[in-house]
Amino acid sequence: MQDTVYREWVSAGFFIKGLMSSFSTIVVFGTLVIILLVDFSIEDFYGLIFSWGVLAFILLLFWNYRGLEIKINLDELSVKYGGFNKKSIKLKEIVSCQITKASFGRYGGSGVRYGFDGSTAYTTSFGNAVQIISKEGRTFVFSSKNPERICKIINGKLETREVESY
Repeated sequence: MQDTVYREWVSAGFFIKGLMSSFSTIVVFGTLVIILLVDFSIEDFYGLIFSWGVLAFILLLFWNYRGLEIKINLDELSVKYGGFNKKSIKLKEIVSCQITKASFGRYGGSGVRYGFDGSTAYTTSFGNAVQIISKEGRTFVFSSKNPERICKIINGKLETREVESY
């Protein structure tokens, strides 16, 4: 087990939480309206089962993508977004760490995104983010509540590596 230098949890943004709450409310109240005001038929029952299935699936997705976890240990940066998306970069493969903003114009939304400039992003909201550039020239951007601290840690490792190479 590697020593963790930094760990952060960045929860989903207000927009995503509001969207999920709105969708859930519509399905629940729609079900109540059908049950209370409509002459309930077998087709209605199938419709309810379908809508609750869709709700369960979307809530499962929301739970899976409810936030991202950032870890920095002695030799690796790891960003995990849900159970299926994990990006790990060895610190020795990083050439640049900068503070940036995750914008709608660059990524077209939040979540796991591919920018129009060829970058990959794991964003939970349109706000503070960290931009990493690897030796291959690939750009990776991820949301953070504390991008200054992350860049300070990574840039400190970069400076230590440069001093050791002399």
